[in-house]
Amino acid sequence: MAYATATRTVIEVEGLSKRYRLGALQAGYDTLRDSIAHGANRMIGREHASKAEDIWALKDVSFSVDRGEVLGVIGPNGAGKSTLLKILTRITTPTEGQATIHGRVGSLLEVGTGFHGELTGRENIYLNGSILGMTRREITRKLPEIVEFSGVSKFIDTPVKRYSSGMYVRLAFSVAAHLEPEILLVDEVLAVGDAEFQRRCLGRMEELSRYGRTVLFVSHQMQVLARLCDRAILLREGRLVQDGPSEQVVAQYLQHEAGSGSHRVWTDPHTAPQGKRARLREVRVVDEDGHLLDAADIRRPVGIEIGFTILRDDGPIFPKIKVVDHKGDTAFNAMDTSAEWDNAPVGDYTSTAWIPGNFLNEGLYSVEVALCTLGAGGSQKLVHHGIAPEAVSFHVHDPALGDSSKGRFAGQLRGALRPQLNWSTSRR
Repeated sequence: MAYATATRTVIEVEGLSKRYRLGALQAGYDTLRDSIAHGANRMIGREHASKAEDIWALKDVSFSVDRGEVLGVIGPNGAGKSTLLKILTRITTPTEGQATIHGRVGSLLEVGTGFHGELTGRENIYLNGSILGMTRREITRKLPEIVEFSGVSKFIDTPVKRYSSGMYVRLAFSVAAHLEPEILLVDEVLAVGDAEFQRRCLGRMEELSRYGRTVLFVSHQMQVLARLCDRAILLREGRLVQDGPSEQVVAQYLQHEAGSGSHRVWTDPHTAPQGKRARLREVRVVDEDGHLLDAADIRRPVGIEIGFTILRDDGPIFPKIKVVDHKGDTAFNAMDTSAEWDNAPVGDYTSTAWIPGNFLNEGLYSVEVALCTLGAGGSQKLVHHGIAPEAVSFHVHDPALGDSSKGRFAGQLRGALRPQLNWSTSRR
């Protein structure tokens, strides 16, 4: 279906702000119910019971989205993500600024959006299609595909008020994604579905983008968002703080939430992690060219570069790293066992531990670095001479091109490690 306009930019948001007043009794959306409640509270003297307070759910947000682009919207709870989508779908109006949309919008902001509980699944499909401006013939043509994708064919003539939340979201997404919207807005509602259905939904959104449709995707599933979206925007406290390639925005958001980044330096030698024998100076996460790395392609090596100073020449000392996943579980420990550390003289050193490609799974990792010696008795205990827990962090993402350790599988493999092993096969 052709776009309603030939313009390349299909969503234009300029200076968008939304203010809410807390603690004050207001007429709300001027519905009869709100007006009656407002009048009753005024009569019994509750209107001044609490002091009004203004909050800005959005403040001066501006961005544009081109046709066929898949844009991710991320941020902590309360950042303004859902408010933004509600303005774009005209559920609520902005206090300041404007949002211009060129094209027909299909939205899935919460379970069962636009559904009438007393109507059957089939009747709701026709209702939603009519709201989108489609003819009955168009909806009938799409009906088998919608029902098959949703997986609720057995219950399609049952009132949707009897559906489970999972059945609701299956049918709601299928309707939103198949009734030929030019722009599809999807909130975190996909988290309700099971893993297999989420995989199909993501595949459908990728398919829509290939056909020139535009998708806005709000999610807390960072690996999924980084893989699906070309670009992402980060909202924090109602403001747009970052706009760029999705894997970079996701990495910096996760690092900010974790309280660490890809570079740590101790400029004051008195406050640097140290012991009597050695002192840490700097830790960096780097790529193969030595550049700082926030977002790592799962297929490429990642280097943990440690700058340190040996203060006393008093026997073997060596660098060590511990890599921890986003759940706080240790993925692995590694130390440099090279003989060169047996008699390393006093001085400044830089040592890099290389984590191979196709080894770590997708997600955020933090790295503890330390300078160690063996304890008394030789090998039963490590003694730290300078240790920095969670010194740096980095995010691993999979571009989903089919050449990683996951191949063409679109789902999420569990575990901190995801190595690409060598397989040998014989046929009898």
